[in-house]
Amino acid sequence: MNRRKTPLHRIMLVLFFLLANNVWAQETEVKGRITSEAGNPLAGVSVHVKGTTNSTSSGDNGQFSLAASSGSVLVFSYVGFATQEYTLGDETDIQITMSSSDAQLDEVVVVGYGTQRKEAITGSVASISGEKMNEVPAANITQALQGRVAGVQMTQTSSKPGAAMQIRIRGTRSLNASNDPLVVLDGIPFAGSIGDINPIDIKSVDILKDASATAIYGSRGANGVILVTTHKGYSGQQARVTFNSYTGLKTLFSRYPMMDGPEFVELRKAAGLYQNGEDESDDVDVDWQDLLYKSGIMTSQDLSVSGGTEKTIYNFSTGYFRDEAVLPGQNFDRFSLRGSLDQKIGERIRVGFSTNNNYSVNRGNNLGIYTTLSTTPIANPYNEDGSFKDIVRMAQDNHWVYSRETIENLGNKWVDMAKGFGSYNTFFGEIDIPGIEGLKYRANVGLNFRTTNGGAYTGEGIFSSEINNPSTASINNSLHTQWTIENLLTYDRTFAEKHNLNVVGLYSAEQIRYNSSYVSALHIPEDKFQFYNLGHATGEITVNPNDQDYYKTGLMSWMGRVMYDYDGKYMVSATIRTDGSSRLAPGHQWHAYPAVSAGWNAKRESFLSDVRWLDLLKFRAGFGQTSNQSVAPYKTLGQLSTRPYNFADEFAMGYYMSELPNAALGWEYTKTWNYGVDFALLNNRLRGTFEYYTQHTKDLLLSVGLPASSGVGSYMGNIGETENKGFEFSLDGLILDNPDGLTWEAGFNFYLNRNKLLALSSGRDRDEGNAWFVGHPIDVIYDYEKIGLWQEGDPYLDILEPGGNPGMIKVRYTGEYDADGAPVRQINADDRQIIDVNPRFEGGFNTRLAYKGFDLGLVAAFKNGGTLISSLYSSASYLNLMSGRRNNVRVDYWTTENTDAKYPKPGGIASGDNPKYGSTLGYFDASYLKIRTISLGYNFNREGWLQRAGIGGLRIYGTVQNPFVLFSPYHRESGMDPEPNSRGDENQAVASYQSRLMVIGTNTPANRNYMIGLNVSF
Repeated sequence: MNRRKTPLHRIMLVLFFLLANNVWAQETEVKGRITSEAGNPLAGVSVHVKGTTNSTSSGDNGQFSLAASSGSVLVFSYVGFATQEYTLGDETDIQITMSSSDAQLDEVVVVGYGTQRKEAITGSVASISGEKMNEVPAANITQALQGRVAGVQMTQTSSKPGAAMQIRIRGTRSLNASNDPLVVLDGIPFAGSIGDINPIDIKSVDILKDASATAIYGSRGANGVILVTTHKGYSGQQARVTFNSYTGLKTLFSRYPMMDGPEFVELRKAAGLYQNGEDESDDVDVDWQDLLYKSGIMTSQDLSVSGGTEKTIYNFSTGYFRDEAVLPGQNFDRFSLRGSLDQKIGERIRVGFSTNNNYSVNRGNNLGIYTTLSTTPIANPYNEDGSFKDIVRMAQDNHWVYSRETIENLGNKWVDMAKGFGSYNTFFGEIDIPGIEGLKYRANVGLNFRTTNGGAYTGEGIFSSEINNPSTASINNSLHTQWTIENLLTYDRTFAEKHNLNVVGLYSAEQIRYNSSYVSALHIPEDKFQFYNLGHATGEITVNPNDQDYYKTGLMSWMGRVMYDYDGKYMVSATIRTDGSSRLAPGHQWHAYPAVSAGWNAKRESFLSDVRWLDLLKFRAGFGQTSNQSVAPYKTLGQLSTRPYNFADEFAMGYYMSELPNAALGWEYTKTWNYGVDFALLNNRLRGTFEYYTQHTKDLLLSVGLPASSGVGSYMGNIGETENKGFEFSLDGLILDNPDGLTWEAGFNFYLNRNKLLALSSGRDRDEGNAWFVGHPIDVIYDYEKIGLWQEGDPYLDILEPGGNPGMIKVRYTGEYDADGAPVRQINADDRQIIDVNPRFEGGFNTRLAYKGFDLGLVAAFKNGGTLISSLYSSASYLNLMSGRRNNVRVDYWTTENTDAKYPKPGGIASGDNPKYGSTLGYFDASYLKIRTISLGYNFNREGWLQRAGIGGLRIYGTVQNPFVLFSPYHRESGMDPEPNSRGDENQAVASYQSRLMVIGTNTPANRNYMIGLNVSF
């Protein structure tokens, strides 16, 4: 009997234990957060219960949740980190810190509408952290990025406070359309100036360079994309207060190299053309620059607070920045306020916003220094009682007396002010769609607003050589509004721990509305009115129709992207984008274009897995097409212009067509190939990238000039082709790494770009008016080439330069020769040359040494070859007249005793007021090595008194900006900074160059800055 019951008893016992185990091991929801050793949240970490198919992945803030029972083993895996196991007890909320097995490959890079592990990227993406950028205290991120990223050229367009640089990513493609990259701030295209973004707020900058990376942004990303991500809080982070401050003294890098009194007296005598004027005397020696310049102050103060709870993260900050020029009355102020909030509602919904607001004031931008530089040093600016004269009278010119004292005492007689307010706001809502793991819907709404309000007033006789010159005033206003809405559907899953799939679908629409106005007036009756009520003017009030503007544009887009990664070994990304633009003609407004890229990490193959010194060897290739529609709105409609005329006894306004309509205006296309190799060696202590690219742009959006007989000046069409090819190399290394001793890291980048104009309209091979020549780069100079100076006894002087004199400029002759070897004609316009202004290569490097709490950093940029245009030396500035009429640049000029000189004989053959071929004197080799920043800092030990005081971190530092320049021919000759400071059609007496060219003109002088700073957190 007992034997018969035994099997049943055993079965019952097993069932009892199984039931008990099921009760005891009942699954509960386990939540947690995953971070790196540095405390940064890790997104996309695979989490699964060992021995089951139950898995999930971490979200943007490193958070995860899944069902598991006590005693289960959770496995955490992520490319670039050591796989980690965690045995679960009774806890339901855990914190996981993953150890890096691949210190640099673990980085998460923003790639547009998502993130991607650095190791898995197949397109061309360059990244730099905000921490690295802020090693260069700067007014905006363009100054901080200069020389730090291969393939990204930052060119100074103005040396005035608050000015941003021109950015070119992999060269210039378009002739008339915009070449500026798209800036995306916290996921939404940015509508303001890049100077509106406070650099201290930036967490990272990711730059998308090739079509396979930029295609996701469509036509807006045709010239590259700069993704700016600002700081946010972290879930579970206690409130943290951070204060960053620096203050510095701005001094002159160098004076403009003008002649002093004795030098000018000798020049005037050598020229023999002018006698001293009423206020001039040979025994006077005045340094007009010394009378004008002052020391400026640069200061920045920023306060932020960030933190988070389980479901809420936040970050709010405020900042103030002031930059004073060395010119009196010229300065820039910026006030900024930023905030972000991310709120989780339940387990599936997230909502949030980010807002960036700034208010800026620019003063004194219309203050120039040409008069200061051109006033002769022998002109006495003082009255007998020691006060300044209003005007000094020279040989043929009268000049207003510019000095610190005269300008600072103007009071209401002079004001130049531009105010700007911008508010850039992003709102989002995101939901995890139930039933499909990894599927999310997100809506982004961007609301951007920017307004400017400017005014200028110059009182009677101020800045003028005539005491009774009428007072002038002007006002200008603009309003830019933009809304953007994006609908995103994202599927992000990891299967079997090796198959990583990310799919994004997008529908977006945006609309931009802009209007501006400008009004000027003469004869303001009272200085106190300034520009605030032009209706009081007793003179002419001008409302020029060409100075008023209005437009409204729209863009609608569809996009799909798939990114697949198999075990970090094989990667592919494919994008299709369709854009519709209101700027183009009906029937030509829509265009779809693809992009695809692939990568292979050979290091993960078995034949390289045992090579210990090699940590990464990835090959990439990508192809894509982008389109550009960045032309002024309504170009399809043509343009009417106005012209006043007398109709009998009455005044009338007439209209005429100045630009023809084009009912077939369409897209400008660029096809891009990109090839790259990424490598890491020696336990990731040495990391680098090689890239080669080609870009072919066709159907250029180009304003085509028409013959005068047509009665119309031009029309906008799709005509012409350009090509860009380039090579980029980046290398970063951790040379020494001793946490208790010396640490040394360094970075280097090198790049070159070759662009070429392949075709123009109607089969033409040149457009001399715009200096465009088929087969040559887009940016060139079309001018004579100086090859020396004519000397006594030189043959053919009378043939090539009839009436010429020894000591005049000698230029290259390109004509024919007779049987005796003599030229057959004189120099003429056919002898002009096409001169390339582009450098052979450029780049930068940085290095940082740290010993215990001390650190020493250096950032530098370099350029080799190309042509630097200095209008200071050329005939464009009227500062190298070589006649003695006005002050002259200090030059080594030709005399009968100094025939080896570089510059021509004073008073020689002239063209207008300048030496003949005087423009050739302004061309220099553009090479330089510029040390941009040297910083020395100390980080206090967090333990001890800092910890007792509740201080989380404390750093003090000193920085020198622009300390010196090496290997620059222009610097050797002039002592000046070899970086351009003006566009080609400004800050010179005559506009001799295309506006797209950058020159050194009579702009605000370059600075050398000395700063001290403090970073503290609580």
